[in-house]
Amino acid sequence: MTSTPPVVIPERFNAARHCLERQAGRFPDKPALVMVGESGPTLRLTYGEIDRAVRGIAAGLLGLGLAPGARVMIRMGNDADYVLVYFGALAAGLVALPSSPQLTPAEAAFLVADSGAAVVAASPACALTPADLDGRIAIGPDEIHAMAEGPPLQTYADTAADDPATLVYTSGTTSRPKGVLHAHRAVLGRRPMHEHWQGLGEADVMLHAGTMNWTYTLGVGITDPWACGATAVLYDGPRDPARWPGLIAAHGATLFAAVPSLYRQILKYADLGAHDLSRLRHGLTAGEALPPELLAAWERATGKPLYEALGMSEISTYVSSGPTTPVRPGSPGRPQPGRRIAILSEDGRDRPLPPGEEGLLAVHRSEPGLMLGYWNRPEEEAAVLRGEWFVGGDRASIDADGYVRFHGRADDLMNALGYRVSPNEVEGVLASHPDVAEVGVAEWRPRPDLGVVAGFVVLKADATADEAGLMAWCSERLAAYKCPRAIHFLDALPRTANGKVQRKRLAETLDRSATASP
Repeated sequence: MTSTPPVVIPERFNAARHCLERQAGRFPDKPALVMVGESGPTLRLTYGEIDRAVRGIAAGLLGLGLAPGARVMIRMGNDADYVLVYFGALAAGLVALPSSPQLTPAEAAFLVADSGAAVVAASPACALTPADLDGRIAIGPDEIHAMAEGPPLQTYADTAADDPATLVYTSGTTSRPKGVLHAHRAVLGRRPMHEHWQGLGEADVMLHAGTMNWTYTLGVGITDPWACGATAVLYDGPRDPARWPGLIAAHGATLFAAVPSLYRQILKYADLGAHDLSRLRHGLTAGEALPPELLAAWERATGKPLYEALGMSEISTYVSSGPTTPVRPGSPGRPQPGRRIAILSEDGRDRPLPPGEEGLLAVHRSEPGLMLGYWNRPEEEAAVLRGEWFVGGDRASIDADGYVRFHGRADDLMNALGYRVSPNEVEGVLASHPDVAEVGVAEWRPRPDLGVVAGFVVLKADATADEAGLMAWCSERLAAYKCPRAIHFLDALPRTANGKVQRKRLAETLDRSATASP
């Protein structure tokens, strides 16, 4: 268990004011947000301009008659309006609900109904029908722009640090997603990662590879730079991995944030030597475990370190390597100073396990970045609270030096002949094979009554498919029950818009007419 002095939280605190008002006062003409398209920058907004627009949108939202704490759902593409409405809701004392434009209308309508959203801010391509809105107020780009240019809120809402600020939906234990409710204080809970993971200061330029609807992007790509007075750069062009080194060079990015899968794709498809990456200090990675061989390959190719972090929607990142924590391959790092974590047994007890033992990773409930709770899900909320601890479902161990070893999500575990197997472990072995470019592992059912561990592999350009060879490679490095019983070769892995492998869709990529022997 790790224990260091906690972040001090004031009684009154507004997250938007913390990020924008003081920066607009310090350097109103400094670029705060640069949006980049296929042909170059499409929009540059200074801190002064963003502060003014956010306060205008805040006043406009309150002018709709919304009460404090009303939910404002955002359903737009990757453009500046998204983040302006997000911070406008916070500035007004409302609750911002970011959502993905990839949601189907039915999925979006569920979020509207479940959250009780009062307003849906949507681009024309993402607009909902009157039936889906069910009486909610809908605003589009014209209304948002009019609010941004209209009379601004004179002062940011005088919210308490514990007042609700954001509602983020994530996968639940049922078939429906659940809402994770965060307070304004969660922004202060992010402070330890600025120094100890990101190495972030006001002189930095942060280029994030994600889209705005993702909490990784909203947090690391926008909120953290603005809290520190840095410049945020976001890209809204074709998702070609070969473009990223050019974007890093063109915008003088000092920090680049992405998922491990994208770093692998950059190494595979981009010409790193054709671009000046001298201003880049290091890369940041989260969302998936960072394989040691990928870490080594990136450092060989660029001479730049990758700093990994482990987190979740309920708390964001809280374990990391970084400028103050040396990288240890195979580990996401140590708890950031101020974090209290422990490994608890899976039998329900709340006594921390000794170093080296594997169990469930827990965060102390005094953590300021921890969620307020799950929206209207008391049973699911009770399931993750154990005495003084929040237990989020990550399986891990902590060594004697405080480094965490991630063993996968408890709900990602596969059942192989009665044994529980983590896909991360099998993926790490397959990824280390010299012919493998990308890999995903999931439980596959060759017939309804049989589930087996299967590997889904994208080969390097000069490699040939050799299922027997890959299975032999695994058998030399894994216990027999962990070894894949089938290897499927794909042209590409199914991924989210932000590059994360969608394990649950891997089996769907198979040709239904193909046969395979487990």
